[in-house]
Amino acid sequence: MSKKEGYREDLVDFLNEFLKTGDEEKIMKFLISNSNLPGPRGNLELAEAFAEVAENYSIRNPQKIWELASRLTDVSPNEAPVNNSKEFLPFCGVVAIGAIGSVHATFYQKAFTFLRKLANDPRWRTREAVAMGIQKLVAKQSKTTLKGLESWIEKNEWLAMRAVAAGVAEPALLRDEQTARGALELHKKIFAQILATSERKSSEFKTLRQALGYSLSVVICAIPQEGFEYMQELIDSQDADILWVIKENLKKNRLIKNFPNEVTAMRKLLNEGSF
Repeated sequence: MSKKEGYREDLVDFLNEFLKTGDEEKIMKFLISNSNLPGPRGNLELAEAFAEVAENYSIRNPQKIWELASRLTDVSPNEAPVNNSKEFLPFCGVVAIGAIGSVHATFYQKAFTFLRKLANDPRWRTREAVAMGIQKLVAKQSKTTLKGLESWIEKNEWLAMRAVAAGVAEPALLRDEQTARGALELHKKIFAQILATSERKSSEFKTLRQALGYSLSVVICAIPQEGFEYMQELIDSQDADILWVIKENLKKNRLIKNFPNEVTAMRKLLNEGSF
């Protein structure tokens, strides 16, 4: 039995008890005690297991499971700052919100709105959970979710755009060609917002730029012809921040190993630039 399967078994027992008694304390204690926090890496296997079990149980008890996940996200940054073990509660709650919304039409829009709000959370782990929640929605509601994410791409909404870029940069999702094309279009809209503004000194903008430094390469791997053509357009912009993003993506092994000729060509264009 894998560690994740073991977590699932424990969580099934806790959720069965929760549905009978309404007592969520044991679930919270279990998540906190196994969070791996404080530490460099939270327990992603446990968070995924919680989201999967919550999704399964929500089929029969959607309202109660939604309320449980929602209450986990209520743990504030003051109560659970970055790297506090309690920070794992909103992390798990956010991913579960996405999972529940992915299988329930009545909760889809609530989940989408919930994730949009939490995309601006000051805690980086909670923001990462938002990206994972987006992935849950894209996995089962791809067309609707990709279309809806366009509304997150607005002037200076850098953290929301970061959630979009990170959320769609998931190789398993991009095996579907339409999803890959949608992910590329979302990246194009994000870069258009960058080119349209000079307000780039905030930490939020730098957070977005960091995410774009890897997310574009993930999308290009899935849709290489269109992806590299677009990368050339970005290089032609001669925008300093965008050129930094291109350089970072061209360092990724996923591009170097699979598309060596294209990477060489892009690097040549960079070297010929005037920056």
